[in-house]
Amino acid sequence: MKLSLCMKEWFSAKNMKLVTRPFGADNPITVQVLGICSALAVTAKLQPAIVMALSVTVVTALSNLIISALRNTIPPRVRIIVQLTVIATLVILVDQVLKAVAYEVSKQLSVFVGLIITNCIVMGRLEAFAMANKPWPSFLDGLGNGIGYGMILVIVAFVRELFGSGTLFGFRVVPESFYAAGYSNNGLFILPPMALIVLGIIIWIHRSLHRDLIEK
Repeated sequence: MKLSLCMKEWFSAKNMKLVTRPFGADNPITVQVLGICSALAVTAKLQPAIVMALSVTVVTALSNLIISALRNTIPPRVRIIVQLTVIATLVILVDQVLKAVAYEVSKQLSVFVGLIITNCIVMGRLEAFAMANKPWPSFLDGLGNGIGYGMILVIVAFVRELFGSGTLFGFRVVPESFYAAGYSNNGLFILPPMALIVLGIIIWIHRSLHRDLIEK
Protein backbone atom coordinates (compact mmCIF):
# COMPACT_ATOMS: atom_id res chain seq x y z
CA MET A 1 0.00 0.00 0.00
CA LYS A 2 2.80 2.38 0.96
CA LEU A 3 4.73 1.50 -2.19
CA SER A 4 1.63 2.12 -4.27
CA LEU A 5 1.19 5.57 -2.75
CA CYS A 6 4.86 6.38 -3.39
CA MET A 7 4.59 5.27 -7.00
CA LYS A 8 1.44 7.32 -7.42
CA GLU A 9 3.22 10.38 -6.06
CA TRP A 10 6.36 9.84 -8.14
CA PHE A 11 4.38 9.49 -11.35
CA SER A 12 1.69 12.05 -10.58
CA ALA A 13 0.25 14.21 -13.34
CA LYS A 14 2.35 17.13 -12.11
CA ASN A 15 5.57 15.13 -12.31
CA MET A 16 4.70 13.62 -15.68
CA LYS A 17 4.11 17.10 -17.02
CA LEU A 18 7.77 17.85 -16.27
CA VAL A 19 8.69 15.10 -18.73
CA THR A 20 6.12 15.81 -21.43
CA ARG A 21 6.03 19.62 -21.51
CA PRO A 22 9.44 19.91 -23.26
CA PHE A 23 8.02 17.80 -26.09
CA GLY A 24 5.65 20.60 -27.03
CA ALA A 25 4.99 23.96 -25.41
CA ASP A 26 8.40 24.28 -23.75
CA ASN A 27 10.77 22.51 -26.14
CA PRO A 28 14.36 23.64 -25.43
CA ILE A 29 15.21 24.11 -29.12
CA THR A 30 12.03 25.26 -30.85
CA VAL A 31 10.69 27.42 -28.01
CA GLN A 32 13.65 28.35 -25.82
CA VAL A 33 16.08 28.34 -28.79
CA LEU A 34 18.82 26.58 -26.80
CA GLY A 35 21.32 23.97 -27.98
CA ILE A 36 21.26 25.22 -31.57
CA CYS A 37 24.97 24.62 -32.23
CA SER A 38 24.87 20.86 -31.70
CA ALA A 39 21.51 20.68 -33.48
CA LEU A 40 23.26 22.00 -36.58
CA ALA A 41 26.58 20.21 -36.18
CA VAL A 42 25.69 16.52 -35.71
CA THR A 43 22.56 16.07 -37.83
CA ALA A 44 23.94 15.13 -41.23
CA LYS A 45 23.31 11.46 -40.31
CA LEU A 46 20.73 9.81 -38.06
CA GLN A 47 23.07 7.59 -36.06
CA PRO A 48 25.31 10.30 -34.57
CA ALA A 49 22.26 12.50 -33.97
CA ILE A 50 20.57 9.77 -31.91
CA VAL A 51 23.74 9.06 -29.95
CA MET A 52 24.17 12.78 -29.27
CA ALA A 53 20.54 13.03 -28.15
CA LEU A 54 20.97 10.11 -25.74
CA SER A 55 24.22 11.57 -24.40
CA VAL A 56 22.66 14.97 -23.67
CA THR A 57 19.61 13.31 -22.09
CA VAL A 58 21.78 11.24 -19.73
CA VAL A 59 23.92 14.22 -18.74
CA THR A 60 20.94 16.55 -18.27
CA ALA A 61 18.91 14.09 -16.20
CA LEU A 62 21.77 12.94 -13.96
CA SER A 63 23.27 16.41 -13.45
CA ASN A 64 19.82 17.70 -12.45
CA LEU A 65 19.48 14.84 -9.98
CA ILE A 66 22.93 15.33 -8.44
CA ILE A 67 22.76 19.12 -8.18
CA SER A 68 19.27 18.96 -6.69
CA ALA A 69 20.47 16.47 -4.07
CA LEU A 70 23.39 18.78 -3.18
CA ARG A 71 21.62 22.12 -3.58
CA ASN A 72 21.33 22.87 0.15
CA THR A 73 25.04 22.25 0.72
CA ILE A 74 26.42 24.26 -2.23
CA PRO A 75 27.64 27.76 -1.27
CA PRO A 76 26.07 30.34 -3.64
CA ARG A 77 29.47 31.77 -4.56
CA VAL A 78 30.72 28.51 -6.07
CA ARG A 79 27.48 27.02 -7.39
CA ILE A 80 28.47 27.51 -11.04
CA ILE A 81 31.84 25.83 -10.43
CA VAL A 82 30.15 22.90 -8.71
CA GLN A 83 27.62 22.59 -11.54
CA LEU A 84 30.35 22.62 -14.18
CA THR A 85 32.32 20.01 -12.23
CA VAL A 86 29.32 17.68 -12.08
CA ILE A 87 28.53 18.19 -15.78
CA ALA A 88 32.16 17.71 -16.84
CA THR A 89 32.43 14.48 -14.85
CA LEU A 90 29.28 13.08 -16.44
CA VAL A 91 30.39 14.14 -19.93
CA ILE A 92 33.75 12.42 -19.47
CA LEU A 93 32.00 9.22 -18.36
CA VAL A 94 29.62 9.36 -21.33
CA ASP A 95 32.51 10.01 -23.72
CA GLN A 96 34.48 7.05 -22.38
CA VAL A 97 31.45 4.75 -22.65
CA LEU A 98 30.90 5.85 -26.26
CA LYS A 99 34.54 5.18 -27.11
CA ALA A 100 34.23 1.72 -25.58
CA VAL A 101 30.93 0.62 -27.16
CA ALA A 102 30.50 2.81 -30.25
CA TYR A 103 33.94 3.98 -31.29
CA GLU A 104 33.08 4.86 -34.90
CA VAL A 105 30.13 7.03 -33.84
CA SER A 106 32.32 8.59 -31.16
CA LYS A 107 34.79 9.60 -33.87
CA GLN A 108 31.98 11.11 -35.96
CA LEU A 109 30.79 13.19 -33.01
CA SER A 110 34.37 14.28 -32.38
CA VAL A 111 34.55 17.27 -30.01
CA PHE A 112 30.79 17.75 -29.82
CA VAL A 113 30.41 15.24 -26.99
CA GLY A 114 32.87 17.26 -24.93
CA LEU A 115 31.00 20.44 -25.79
CA ILE A 116 27.95 19.11 -23.91
CA ILE A 117 29.70 20.75 -20.95
CA THR A 118 28.88 24.15 -22.43
CA ASN A 119 25.42 23.21 -23.71
CA CYS A 120 23.10 25.91 -22.40
CA ILE A 121 20.24 23.42 -21.99
CA VAL A 122 22.17 21.55 -19.29
CA MET A 123 23.28 24.65 -17.38
CA GLY A 124 19.89 26.28 -17.87
CA ARG A 125 17.98 23.40 -16.23
CA LEU A 126 20.39 23.32 -13.29
CA GLU A 127 19.93 27.03 -12.62
CA ALA A 128 16.23 27.25 -13.43
CA PHE A 129 15.00 24.01 -11.86
CA ALA A 130 17.46 21.74 -10.03
CA MET A 131 18.68 24.44 -7.64
CA ALA A 132 15.11 25.04 -6.42
CA ASN A 133 13.44 21.61 -6.54
CA LYS A 134 13.71 18.12 -5.08
CA PRO A 135 15.80 15.39 -6.76
CA TRP A 136 13.02 13.32 -8.36
CA PRO A 137 11.21 16.23 -10.08
CA SER A 138 14.62 17.57 -11.11
CA PHE A 139 15.53 14.23 -12.67
CA LEU A 140 12.24 14.17 -14.60
CA ASP A 141 12.76 17.76 -15.73
CA GLY A 142 16.22 16.91 -17.04
CA LEU A 143 14.92 13.75 -18.70
CA GLY A 144 12.09 15.61 -20.43
CA ASN A 145 14.31 18.42 -21.68
CA GLY A 146 16.90 15.95 -22.93
CA ILE A 147 14.28 13.96 -24.84
CA GLY A 148 12.69 17.15 -26.17
CA TYR A 149 16.10 18.26 -27.43
CA GLY A 150 16.76 14.82 -28.92
CA MET A 151 13.44 14.75 -30.80
CA ILE A 152 14.41 17.82 -32.80
CA LEU A 153 17.89 16.44 -33.53
CA VAL A 154 16.40 13.20 -34.85
CA ILE A 155 13.86 14.99 -37.05
CA VAL A 156 16.51 17.25 -38.58
CA ALA A 157 18.88 14.31 -39.11
CA PHE A 158 16.11 12.20 -40.70
CA VAL A 159 15.35 14.90 -43.27
CA ARG A 160 19.00 15.70 -44.01
CA GLU A 161 20.16 12.10 -44.42
CA LEU A 162 17.13 11.04 -46.45
CA PHE A 163 17.25 13.86 -48.98
CA GLY A 164 20.99 14.48 -48.83
CA SER A 165 22.25 10.90 -49.06
CA GLY A 166 19.21 8.80 -49.90
CA THR A 167 19.90 6.66 -46.84
CA LEU A 168 18.70 6.14 -43.25
CA PHE A 169 21.16 4.76 -40.71
CA GLY A 170 23.51 4.30 -43.66
CA PHE A 171 21.14 1.95 -45.53
CA ARG A 172 19.85 2.87 -48.97
CA VAL A 173 16.10 3.63 -48.84
CA VAL A 174 15.58 5.48 -52.11
CA PRO A 175 14.87 2.83 -54.77
CA GLU A 176 17.32 2.45 -57.63
CA SER A 177 14.43 2.98 -60.02
CA PHE A 178 14.16 6.57 -58.78
CA TYR A 179 17.78 7.22 -59.73
CA ALA A 180 17.25 5.51 -63.07
CA ALA A 181 14.33 7.87 -63.68
CA GLY A 182 16.54 10.89 -63.07
CA TYR A 183 16.31 11.44 -59.30
CA SER A 184 19.53 12.56 -57.59
CA ASN A 185 20.46 13.23 -53.99
CA ASN A 186 20.43 16.88 -52.98
CA GLY A 187 23.93 17.57 -51.65
CA LEU A 188 22.75 20.83 -50.13
CA PHE A 189 21.00 18.88 -47.37
CA ILE A 190 24.26 17.57 -45.92
CA LEU A 191 25.82 21.04 -45.80
CA PRO A 192 25.56 23.18 -42.61
CA PRO A 193 23.32 25.90 -44.14
CA MET A 194 20.57 23.37 -44.85
CA ALA A 195 20.59 22.27 -41.21
CA LEU A 196 19.71 25.83 -40.26
CA ILE A 197 16.96 25.99 -42.89
CA VAL A 198 15.41 22.66 -41.81
CA LEU A 199 15.59 23.68 -38.16
CA GLY A 200 13.98 27.03 -38.96
CA ILE A 201 11.09 25.29 -40.73
CA ILE A 202 10.62 22.94 -37.76
CA ILE A 203 10.58 25.89 -35.34
CA TRP A 204 8.00 27.68 -37.52
CA ILE A 205 5.74 24.59 -37.73
CA HIS A 206 6.12 23.79 -34.03
CA ARG A 207 5.29 27.32 -32.90
CA SER A 208 2.31 27.45 -35.24
CA LEU A 209 0.91 24.21 -33.82
CA HIS A 210 1.54 25.19 -30.19
CA ARG A 211 0.83 28.90 -30.42
CA ASP A 212 -1.79 28.95 -27.64
CA LEU A 213 0.36 26.95 -25.22
CA ILE A 214 3.51 28.96 -25.93
CA GLU A 215 1.74 32.28 -25.40
CA LYS A 216 0.59 31.09 -21.97
